[in-house]
Formats: sequence, C-alpha cells, structure tokens
Amino acid sequence: MITMTSDFGLRDPYVAEMKGVILTVTPTTAIIDITHEVEKFNVRMAALILASAAPYFPIGTIHLAVVDPCVGTDRRAIVIQTKRNYFVGPDNGILMLSAQSQGIKHIYEISNPNFMLPKTSNTFHGRDIFAPAAAHLAIGVKPNNFGQEIRNPVTPTFSPVEQNNSDLIGEVLHIDGFGNIVTNIKEKDMHHTENLKIEFSTVSLTVRFGKTYAQAEPNQPIAVVGSQGFVEIAVNQGNAAEKFEVKVGDKIVVTAA
Repeated sequence: MITMTSDFGLRDPYVAEMKGVILTVTPTTAIIDITHEVEKFNVRMAALILASAAPYFPIGTIHLAVVDPCVGTDRRAIVIQTKRNYFVGPDNGILMLSAQSQGIKHIYEISNPNFMLPKTSNTFHGRDIFAPAAAHLAIGVKPNNFGQEIRNPVTPTFSPVEQNNSDLIGEVLHIDGFGNIVTNIKEKDMHHTENLKIEFSTVSLTVRFGKTYAQAEPNQPIAVVGSQGFVEIAVNQGNAAEKFEVKVGDKIVVTAA
C-alpha cells in the first residue's frame, strides 16, 4: 500500500502522473490519497496531516509525501525506514514528525538512478524520483539500495506550549476544512475545567470546554479535544477561523475561566 500527500491539488495532471509511474512498476499496489489539498508550499501543514493519518495504516505501508518548495536545489531526496512503515519524500521536514513517532531505524538518500525515471526534470521530483522510489519499495527493493545512509535530516520546528502562571500559551497548528482552529495544546496539558478563556490577537472570548461540537448551540463557539488529541476551538455548524479571523501560526492563550 502506498499513500500520497501533496499540495498539488487535482486540477492539474501531477497526481495522475505520479500514480501512473507507480502503477507502471507495481500494477497491483493500492494507492490511497491522504490529501492533495495541503496549502501550497506549507511543509509544516503537510507534516502535521501526515502524522495524523499515518498511525492508522497497516505495518509496511509506504507513505509518499511531496510538498517541495525547494525542488531542483541541493535539498536531498530521502527514504526513511521506521519500525512500522516507510516514508518517501524531500528532506525538508515533511516526513520527520510521522517517522519519529514510529521510531526511525534508517534514513537513506535517494541517489541511485536505477530507481528513478530515465529522465528527471528539475521541477517535478514527485513524478521522476519519489514515485519510482515508493514503487520499488513496494516490490521489495531494500531501502539501502537507494543510496547512502544519512544521519542529519531536516526536522520541522513547532513552538512548545508554555505555561505562565495559570495561562497556557500555544500556537495555531492547523485550520481544518470545517474552519476548526487546531492548536498545539494537548489534552494532557489541560486541567479539568468547565469553561475556558481564549485569547487570540483578534479576539478574547469565554467558551465551554466540552466533549462534542454539538454541546454548543448552532453558530456558537466551543473548545474540544479533537480526534488527534489537540485542543480545538470550533463553532458548531460554523467556521471558527473565519469568525475570529485566526490563521495558522497565531498565538493562543488559554486560561481556566
């Protein structure tokens, strides 16, 4: 099984071209799309989405992820072997959040031309390098055949949650398709309380700290712990990010109310 994550969208032929390359090498391999709607060039967003989805796939799955603003430069192409799965993509941090959570065994640079398309472009390594690498992994090529082992991969940086007296200070990691504001504050960071005071740069509000979105009235805000274990600010049947003019990277201060 090969999963695909990218910022390519579905308007252009890019995703189809990569799937065509994979299926030429291994026609019976299942290809699963995680998403192709990552915000353009947003490596951290892709890393978070991949890390959210990867734990739910079987052992031996190959995760192919391409958000690659430095394509064609000297940034490396890599294969990561973990205790559960394989990850293929650029060495820009997109793979590391997922791989670290599974326990990294080895990381190899993809440099062997035997596992690339005969002609590689400077602008589409997803098709010419990463897709062939993933496909050859699927047919049993060992990771160490792709190139030399490396020990200094690029790792994405996320701000740590800070505590200042009774305040938890975090950041917005992600805005999902429903407009829910996903923070880097985890359930374990929270103390049991019925209400929370939430401060963004644009607004200050007091919300219920509930278990489900529906515990708020329609178009009213609520804080919940989402399915990935992060605290989210949501608006029941509405769009919290638009309502409160919040974007990824914004600071959030949470206090028991």
